[in-house]
Amino acid sequence: MNLYINFASYLGVAVLLMIAGIILFAFSTPKLKEFQLIAEKNISAALLLGGKVIGLAIVLGAAAEYSVSLLDMVIWGVIGIVSQIIVFILAEVITIRFSIVKAIEEDNRAVGVMLLALSIAIGMIVAKCLSY
Repeated sequence: MNLYINFASYLGVAVLLMIAGIILFAFSTPKLKEFQLIAEKNISAALLLGGKVIGLAIVLGAAAEYSVSLLDMVIWGVIGIVSQIIVFILAEVITIRFSIVKAIEEDNRAVGVMLLALSIAIGMIVAKCLSY
């Protein structure tokens, strides 16, 4: 029975962290209204948010796999969320020739795909760094 309780608790915490991560992503980009843009069928916004979700899922999966306790998983999950947010902010700073927010609002799919790939890549890097 302990195995099932362990599974349920890790899954529950991972889902809560995923929801918290999505909410924090939305708050970290106040100029960009991803959910509104997705409702308006903006594919670039969907790629951006989808990449963040996939990248975070990779990190949370690694946190669950490599953690020594539920608290350890929460700590590494939070680190993963913060890492994704920092990378998006850095991407906005690095791309000074154009605004990522404006590109997403204009449904520039090339930018959306690049941000999707960046989020997944960062998720994979953070996940591999968790294996201690």
